[in-house]
Amino acid sequence: MMTVRSELCAAWATPRKCPAMSEESATTSSPSTLQPRKRWGIVTQTVLLITSIATIAVVVAGIAVAPFVRSAAVAEASGALERLADLTAAYVERSDGRRPPDRLIARPLERILRREGVTGYLVSREGGLPPALQGSGISDDEFNALLAGESISSRGRDGRGGRILIEGRPVTGGAVILTQSVDVAGELGTKFLARIAAALALGLVISVGIAYVVARRLSRPLREAQGVAHRMAGGERDERLTPRGPAEVADIAEALNALNAALATSEGRQREFLLSVSHELRTPLTAIRGYAEALNDDILDPEQLTSVGATIGHEASRLDRLVHDLLDLARLGAADFHVNAADVDVREILTEAAEVWRTRCDRDGVTLTLAEAARPVYVHVDAMRLRQIIDNLMENALRVSPQGSQIHLAIHTDAAIADGSFAVIEVRDSGPGLSEDDLAVAFEPGALHERYRGVRPVGTGLGLALVDRLASRMGGAAAVTSSPGVGSSFWIRIPLA
Repeated sequence: MMTVRSELCAAWATPRKCPAMSEESATTSSPSTLQPRKRWGIVTQTVLLITSIATIAVVVAGIAVAPFVRSAAVAEASGALERLADLTAAYVERSDGRRPPDRLIARPLERILRREGVTGYLVSREGGLPPALQGSGISDDEFNALLAGESISSRGRDGRGGRILIEGRPVTGGAVILTQSVDVAGELGTKFLARIAAALALGLVISVGIAYVVARRLSRPLREAQGVAHRMAGGERDERLTPRGPAEVADIAEALNALNAALATSEGRQREFLLSVSHELRTPLTAIRGYAEALNDDILDPEQLTSVGATIGHEASRLDRLVHDLLDLARLGAADFHVNAADVDVREILTEAAEVWRTRCDRDGVTLTLAEAARPVYVHVDAMRLRQIIDNLMENALRVSPQGSQIHLAIHTDAAIADGSFAVIEVRDSGPGLSEDDLAVAFEPGALHERYRGVRPVGTGLGLALVDRLASRMGGAAAVTSSPGVGSSFWIRIPLA
């Protein structure tokens, strides 16, 4: 019993989807009716993203570097002015000393200084500060220290209010004072900033180019996957992608390959299913047409009419049942398929079914046994659909059970099998049984027919597919256990009332 329980738990734990459509999904517009929204490609988005990041980095770097560059430029200009002041003082010391002490320095040196944006003065104690340097920021103490033989370095403002650098060097009989505008000194920083900006802009262009190349390389497998997906949608099933690129992109390729293989398998099963259904439809039609032609040609003996009529009726019923099964299987996926559930005693349904099927079993030389429950077992189901499930299972069991064998029909309520919240109906045949692979597809239409057609008695699979889906619609489940060579047991779990 524990083995049966474990097998059932494993079988019921295996999910099988029952096609169904909710009212919400039925009223939702299909994707084909919606206007496609224009989207940017992954290359464009990647390039824009990298461009934005690189631009922000360039702007932030420029803002951060500019003050340091300007400070460094002014410091460099100040150092250069110091060295130039030293050179100018040395030049003046070597001159003949015949120029007035308050006169501008010699013209050749003056041209050099002007070329560097520097203004030079020779000053003495008697002449004092030139008018151009008065108010520049050189204090009397600094001026006296300069004349006393000390060098000075200072900053101030010119007559127009502009900031200047000041360097003073003592010479014989006076001093040399050089001034340079900070703005002129900052031109070096501006040039340096321009070069940095050009380098950053070049880096930005290079990064955009690299981003474009990388994005194109990354998106190539996606474009290939897109093409394969479109061809798959067009019905091609020989397509296969070679997984490459990043792991996520490679996963998409593998998923498409798996989907394509699954679609090919599903379509193959559908073709086989249609072939099997057409064969099942043709068999009773052929019998009916043959007997109809015989009746029309008046070639039957009067004593044969009764058996011929019975055969025609039997084949017509078989044809009617097959058509109804097809319709029910199709309608199970529709929103208007209703299950009229009510509280019923499952014992009564099993007894009625057993009486009907015992006659057919006796005719085929098969013994039908019924294990009834000792007390009423009320379940919440649609009685007509439950009878349809039992009939389909009995039809399948009788088909595979050889003459002289036995079919067992039972209801279980014990906790070892039914788990206390369900009742379990069992139909056990004496057929060849099912393998592990067969158990996985036993309730799929046409799957077993495709495997065993011409090998052993097998139906279209419509009945078992209906059993599974009807059980699911009534809140239950279907499962199958089997021992190859011994037989199979089909179990239907239905909720207790």
